[in-house]
Amino acid sequence: MKPFAYRRTASSTDASSLAVLEGHKLLGGGTNLVDLMRKGVEQPSTLIDVTMLSSDIGETDGGGLLIGAATRNSAVAAHPLVRAQYPMLSRAILAGASAQIRNMATVAGNLMQRTRCAYFNDPAASRCNKRQPGSGCDAMDGFNRYHAILGGSPDCIATHPSDMCVALMALDARVHLSGNSGTRIVPLAEFYRLPGDSPDLETVLNSGEIITAVEIPPSRFAQRSAYRKVRDRASYAFALVSVAAGVSMRDGRIEDIRLAFGGIAPKPWRALKAEAALRGGPATPEAFAAAMDIELADARPFAGNAFKVELLKRTTAAVLVELTGDKS
Repeated sequence: MKPFAYRRTASSTDASSLAVLEGHKLLGGGTNLVDLMRKGVEQPSTLIDVTMLSSDIGETDGGGLLIGAATRNSAVAAHPLVRAQYPMLSRAILAGASAQIRNMATVAGNLMQRTRCAYFNDPAASRCNKRQPGSGCDAMDGFNRYHAILGGSPDCIATHPSDMCVALMALDARVHLSGNSGTRIVPLAEFYRLPGDSPDLETVLNSGEIITAVEIPPSRFAQRSAYRKVRDRASYAFALVSVAAGVSMRDGRIEDIRLAFGGIAPKPWRALKAEAALRGGPATPEAFAAAMDIELADARPFAGNAFKVELLKRTTAAVLVELTGDKS
């Protein structure tokens, strides 16, 4: 690992001023960044400790929830308001990693974590446009079992690894940002960039901007929600596919619905086409299948991950059957 300096900041303003400097990286829990430093993917000259940012969880004036950027994942999963009002978020976090990692990882760090693509994590022997733009992508013709079937490009098919962010995407979360030019709030659906021809640009963060909080609006469907993750082993594995879903029902029909997927795209994937197809319609297996056919019409699977199309359809159907069944 390359030697580095360490600085602890006193405020988000100080962190923003330092973050624009060459070779400076923000450090929360370090569960992703330190791994990348050990592998030689990241080689910062200075780490900026931002654990002084807010770690509070509280209700907003409108009845939603505001979660500070430095809040540990374990604290979010265990918080009474999260467990009661947003159960899919708690379940997604608990599905995401070991207890030790959840105790260290922060909310902002989870949003900013980078792909676990094996080629991205192998700077000594593999080509990766995300790590070194213009070098090529070995995943295209290589081992691509864990790679994207939606949202990829000829330059990159890496997937976003987060479980928590899939639930946040389904919950219409918004990201609070602070920088040298002031503050702004960005919907999570607009926070991530698809790779296109610039896979190294992963978010809409400007130079010096940092995440200060995540806001979740009040919801009619959040309490009737679920998160299901399919993986190669029972624990501490990244998703082959995952589904975050919430529904509200009226007179036996789907009044409103939110669907987001993980493990299948370069960012947490909001299934807007499937939602539109299901909203106002019957909660039947036939309707679920037809909606997923629409959502996955643009899927571009590879030799190693073609199974994800059918796996995602079946997993989504199982979750929706669970949520829309008789609750009496």
